Amino acid sequence: MKVAIVGGGPSGLYLALLLKRGAPDWSVEIIEQNAADATFGFGVVMADTGLQQLREADAGSYDALSEATRQHQHQVIVQDETAIGFRLPVKGGAIPRLTLLQILERHAEAAGVVIHYRQRIDSTADLARFGLQDADVVVGADGINSVIRREFEQGFGTTTHTLGNHFAWYGTPKVFEASALVFRKYQGGHFVAHYYAYSDEMSTFVAECDDATWERLNLGALSENARQALMEQIFAPELEGAPLISGNVRVVWRQFPVIRNAHWVNGRHVLVGDALASAHFSIGSGTRIAMNDAIALANALLSHEDNALAGLQAYESTHRPSKQKLIGASERSYLWYERMGQWMDTYSPEEFVYQFMTRTGRVDDDRLRDQYPELMVRLGRTGSAA
Repeated sequence: MKVAIVGGGPSGLYLALLLKRGAPDWSVEIIEQNAADATFGFGVVMADTGLQQLREADAGSYDALSEATRQHQHQVIVQDETAIGFRLPVKGGAIPRLTLLQILERHAEAAGVVIHYRQRIDSTADLARFGLQDADVVVGADGINSVIRREFEQGFGTTTHTLGNHFAWYGTPKVFEASALVFRKYQGGHFVAHYYAYSDEMSTFVAECDDATWERLNLGALSENARQALMEQIFAPELEGAPLISGNVRVVWRQFPVIRNAHWVNGRHVLVGDALASAHFSIGSGTRIAMNDAIALANALLSHEDNALAGLQAYESTHRPSKQKLIGASERSYLWYERMGQWMDTYSPEEFVYQFMTRTGRVDDDRLRDQYPELMVRLGRTGSAA
């Protein structure tokens, strides 16, 4: 089988690695528009549950990823200048995005995957430049702005809309001891910082505000540098003099695009990761969800090695239920954040944290009593659910 993968991010690289390990005689090639050492973003979350699934899929890359992941043992949520801390019930952590990509690139190339760097395609017709015009499977692993999805938008049944909140990804040399969410009011506006260390030298720092705040404070009229300076001012108690770093992106502040596709497969074309369904960063599982797609697609194709189209259909039919659960959690999470100003103005710190912890519907009172008993004591919710 010949497989062409457009996009060399985590999902594309991991899919290629799994396919080549499972079927060494297959032709598997990746077309990636960026250089091998290019990356956008800082650190990404790699929760323990996601890492365990990677161990089952490919032990070699799992060991390398696990070793490079900085573990997080505690989380702090700050609301109304009241900090509520937790010891995390399961292991979790973060890894530099560049390190993640380098590990996957190394293992994929060792398995025999061919990666074409610095090669941009504008349509599937461009696959002919690489001798891939006759590929049995063409995978769109090229993210939110997927070329493959855009070309076959009608066939995939693509829908898109944009959320109201505005956000920016920064890095900072401030290495935080615990991951945290800091909700803070400033000049009548509502802001939140999501931050976590991903190495011994750097942390990821995501700043966000609701659309009402953006308009009230006229943030759209500010330059990127001025907005960055404002975030350094608002979150000065946490940064303690450390600067924010915007990285190598031209436009830092943006609104999240919600992308969904009614169909995952269109002929020989198939989508994975953010090209298929954008997962909101607030659930901290975007990379995990994308790599889960890669595992599912690899398993389906390898199980139908003589019938690529049957493999693609099996990928969608078998993986859709579990994927929808995670995407559903992502949707409930971002809808909660869209109304964060209302919650910040309404709830006490303890009730606010309770509402935050239960926002996706995946955590109930019994689980909170088991994993976060101190919070439930403070709320007076110590009894068993009826």
